[in-house]
Amino acid sequence: MKPIYEQNFPIDDSCVDRFDRMKPSAILLLAQEAAGHHCDLLRVDYDTLSQQQLFWAISRHRVQITRLPLRGETIRLETWPMPTTRVAFPRSVVAYDEDGNECFRSISLWVLMDCNTRNMILPGKSGIVLSGTVRGTELAIPSSLVPAKSRNLGKRTVSFTDLDRNGHMNNTRCMDWISDLLPSAFHHDHPVKEFTICYLSEAREGEALELHWDFIQENVAQVDAYRHNEETDGDKRVFSVRIQFE
Repeated sequence: MKPIYEQNFPIDDSCVDRFDRMKPSAILLLAQEAAGHHCDLLRVDYDTLSQQQLFWAISRHRVQITRLPLRGETIRLETWPMPTTRVAFPRSVVAYDEDGNECFRSISLWVLMDCNTRNMILPGKSGIVLSGTVRGTELAIPSSLVPAKSRNLGKRTVSFTDLDRNGHMNNTRCMDWISDLLPSAFHHDHPVKEFTICYLSEAREGEALELHWDFIQENVAQVDAYRHNEETDGDKRVFSVRIQFE
């Protein structure tokens, strides 16, 4: 089995924004698709894991963008698992255009979750073994994000189309929610250059989330999503995103 998996993806209308540029959520989606196909070959896919009452979840994601692909292009993704850490399975992705030029790269931290308890299972106790590859060009694993002070507030409710087959909000939808916080005029002049996401808690259907956000420095925004706990009269952070624009 080749340690590095390759797959081509056409950039069609479903992948782009109104300016024909690839959406940040589509970057996550295609990276997830390629990783899923590689997991099929490695026999650590969704159906195989579900027999052990396990499923994959992403805890952190970092993306650096050289150039956003445009509608009508075809990109080639390379993806490979890196050496397993004590708590997670890192995976790298690099995307190239048809001329072989890099478009974007990412690193993600995958964890194993128990289907019934929804608790994380450490790799050493899971029975899942993946051989890791290091090419020397991988992004550094992202650190956690500290909540930022914010002056703006948005509200969204997790709906049916936000969910994946694990029954929680899909990681790609976070970036769509965040993109919607800013108007088209801003996006036209400020394409995304880099972003980091920390997923801290599952978001379930019907949950109302508050999006606290602001620009913490020039062209760098942070969004911290919270759910309100009526029993404790407190808020719990669900995810945080730091995003840099041109």
